[in-house]
Amino acid sequence: MAHPPAPAPGEPLSRAAPHEIARPLFRQSWDDVVLLHWPVAPGAVAHHFPEGTRPDVVGAHTYVGLVFFRMRGLALGRGPALPVVGTFTEVNVRLYSVDDEGRRGVVFRTLDCERLLPTVVARSVWRLPYHWASTRTLHFGDRLLFTTRRRRIPGPGSRVWIARSERPYVPGELDDFLTARWGLHARAWGRTYFWPVHHAPWTFREVALLSLDDQLVEAATRLQVAAHTPASVLYSPGVRVRFGTPTRA
Repeated sequence: MAHPPAPAPGEPLSRAAPHEIARPLFRQSWDDVVLLHWPVAPGAVAHHFPEGTRPDVVGAHTYVGLVFFRMRGLALGRGPALPVVGTFTEVNVRLYSVDDEGRRGVVFRTLDCERLLPTVVARSVWRLPYHWASTRTLHFGDRLLFTTRRRRIPGPGSRVWIARSERPYVPGELDDFLTARWGLHARAWGRTYFWPVHHAPWTFREVALLSLDDQLVEAATRLQVAAHTPASVLYSPGVRVRFGTPTRA
């Protein structure tokens, strides 16, 4: 399968997925998605990227993301949603990647999950850095609270408060760079792979960050950026997602 040439730094990304996934491996919904981002120098995180990929940049920076959401209705292939284990809160720390074939994606540094079975499967089969954690999503009217704490003691944790609005937010160039990502890069079994995803274009709402207390970003990257105000705070009601078949990067 041919891929486009690697994009130039700062080249706009499409808000629509470039591929369809007719036969998904997994289906799921990401609900109440909160995305916080900080700019960093590409050289500060380049060593975290799997072979065959590099930091994707906009301007002179790449970004570290801290993302909270509620996973709902995890299903295998075309089958029904998995009961109980298919719904949970997830918190992840991510970086932004591009490979030599021009595929732009994310590189996960850590993923906290409250369900043990998905954590074990993702770590053992796909070598994704999942951690079993005590996670919660709490709603208080227009306010939303996410918390996580690793079950390993003493483990890092994170806590974010936001106030949501029904008013739409129109994404700009930086928002597209951070969210128009149609796959992930990871390394497993001696090779780097690209795992394509498909969902409708994001819709965002205006949001206010009320408070953040985070240890996950520093634990995953050795960077203390989360002690500062994020450069970008986004909230989406959510999207329905399909995962395709991984291919070698």
